[in-house]
Amino acid sequence: MTTEDADELDRVVADVRERIDPSSAERARLADAAAALTGRVEEALADRSVTGDVVQVGSTARGTWLAGDRDIDLFVRFPESLSREELERYGLEIGREVLPDGHEEFAEHPYVKGEYDGFDVDLVPCYDVPAATDIQSAVDRTPFHNAYLLDRLDDSLAADVRVFKRFLKGIGAYGSDLRTKGFSGYLAELLVLEYGGFESLVEAAADWHPPVEHDPESHGSRSFSDPLVVIDPTDPVRNVAAVLSAENVARLQHYARELLDDPREELFFPPARTPMTAEAVAAHLDRRGTVPVALVFDAPAVVEDQLYPQLEKSLDGVVSELDRRGFEPLRATTFASESGEERDAPFDRAVVFVELSVATLPTIQRHDGPPVYVRQHATGFFEKYADAGADVYGPFLDGDRYVVERDREFTTARAFLESDALFDVALGAQVQAQLEESYTVLVGDEVLSLADEFGTDLRAYFEPRP
Repeated sequence: MTTEDADELDRVVADVRERIDPSSAERARLADAAAALTGRVEEALADRSVTGDVVQVGSTARGTWLAGDRDIDLFVRFPESLSREELERYGLEIGREVLPDGHEEFAEHPYVKGEYDGFDVDLVPCYDVPAATDIQSAVDRTPFHNAYLLDRLDDSLAADVRVFKRFLKGIGAYGSDLRTKGFSGYLAELLVLEYGGFESLVEAAADWHPPVEHDPESHGSRSFSDPLVVIDPTDPVRNVAAVLSAENVARLQHYARELLDDPREELFFPPARTPMTAEAVAAHLDRRGTVPVALVFDAPAVVEDQLYPQLEKSLDGVVSELDRRGFEPLRATTFASESGEERDAPFDRAVVFVELSVATLPTIQRHDGPPVYVRQHATGFFEKYADAGADVYGPFLDGDRYVVERDREFTTARAFLESDALFDVALGAQVQAQLEESYTVLVGDEVLSLADEFGTDLRAYFEPRP
C-alpha cells in the first residue's frame, strides 16, 4: 500500500466516522433511557422475593454502536439455584412490568422485547454464573463478553469497531443470523482488538489464508474445522466465528483488497439495489438461454433463523435430485418475502429457485448394469430386463457389462416437481409440510411473475457480485 493510498484510506475512514459516530446528544439520550430502564428493573426486583441484578450489555453498553442504532439490551441475572421455570417466570413478569407494551419473544428461553423513548429494548433473564464455562443457557455468557470487552476497548478501538461494523454492513457480511452467516458484533470487536485497529485488520484480512486461528487468551488449541477460528476468551471450547460461512470470510478478503487498492466510501455505503423488472429478468433469460424453475409456496410461520436453514436444506435436496435426473442445474437460490407480521408470521411467501441448463430430456435413458464377470449380480440384472418387452432396449453388452435403455420417469423438470417424487428428496420438515398443503411450479417465462414481489432478490441473482 503506497503512502498516497494510506493517506486516502485515512481520509475515507475519517469521513465514514463523521457519518456513523453517535453524537454527544444521542449518547446522552441513550444513557438516560438505559438508566431509567435499569431503575425500573431494580424496582421490579425489589418487589419480589428473588434476588438479582441488571446489567446493560451489547454494543450500546460498550460504545461500539453506530449512529441511528436504537437497541438497548438489559440482562437480568438470577441465582443459579432458580429452576428454569422460575427463571422464565420471573424474567417475563419483570419484563412485562418494565415494558408494559412489549411482547414475548423466544431465543433459548422467553424474554420481553419492547420500546422505550424511541429505543428498541430487549429484557433478557439469565443465570448469574461464576464463569462463562458454567453457563446453564447460551445467554448466560453474554455478560462475560461484555465485561471482557469493557476492560479492553478504549475510545480509539471502539471507534475502529464502529468503522469495521459499517464496512461489514456495506459489503453484506454483518450479522450472525442463519440467513447471513456473517460476522457478529462480538466477533467484529474481538478482531479489531486482536489486530489493534481497523486498518491493520483489513490489511491482515486481505492476506488471510484460511483456516485462520486466533486465541486471545491462549487457552490452547482445539479441534475446529471452520475457516476462521476465534476462540472465545471467556469460554475455551467455543469458536466465536462458528456461524461464519467460508463465503463471508472470502467476501471480507475481497473487499479488504478493494478498500486497500482503491479507498472509497462506497464500500461502506453502497447504493441500494433497485428491484428488477419482469422485462429485465426476461432479457437475462433470453441472453443466458437457460430454463428457470421455481417452487413457490406459503412460508412456514417460523422466525428467520428457523426458516432459512430449512429453505437451504430443501434447495440442496431439490438441486441434487434435478442434477441426478440429468437437468444440470447451473445455479440456485432461495428467497422469502416479509409479511409485516413480525411475531406471528414473519414471512409471507417463499421461493426455491433453480436455473437449469437442460429443458427437456430424451424419453429413454441409459442404465448400466454390473460387469458380466460378477456372476450373481450380472445374472440378476440380465434376468430382470430380459423379458421386459418393448419398453426396454436390451440387455446388451457395452464392453464387459450389461446395459439397458429404459423409459425415463420424467422428461421435464416440471413433471418431476409436480409429482409426489418431490417428497422423496431431503426437504426441511416445515417446508415439506407447506408443500404438502399447496405449492406452485413456475417454469421459463412464468418466473417473470415473481418480479413484483421478489425484484430485489432477482437483481441480486442475475447481477451477482462478490
